[in-house]
Amino acid sequence: MSEALKADFAAPGLSPQELDEFTSKLVIALKTVFDPEIPVDIYELGLIYKVDVADNKDVTVDMTLTAPNCPVAGEMPGMVKAAVEKVEGIGQVAVNMTFDPPWTPDRMSEEAKLELNMF
Repeated sequence: MSEALKADFAAPGLSPQELDEFTSKLVIALKTVFDPEIPVDIYELGLIYKVDVADNKDVTVDMTLTAPNCPVAGEMPGMVKAAVEKVEGIGQVAVNMTFDPPWTPDRMSEEAKLELNMF
């Protein structure tokens, strides 16, 4: 995982190794959720703005959508919550939707851009 993406995860009470292991599991879970209109997972699309991990492994995810009028706007937070709740050892999960800052294709990973032929 790139250092820029890693900076979006925070857990002050976990050791660096514990946080790395837990973060890897969270990323794997997030990558199982796809935008139904785009064949790329929400993590690679850059829809995940921030993930906070508490000492007890409660997790808060701040995310956005590609557009505020996205047809799955009402369903996406539940899809993300359900995916993250499958991570072993997870505590409570909260998913917050935000449109500030608005999503742009610049947030996409190189992998997503390749998948969508955006080079």
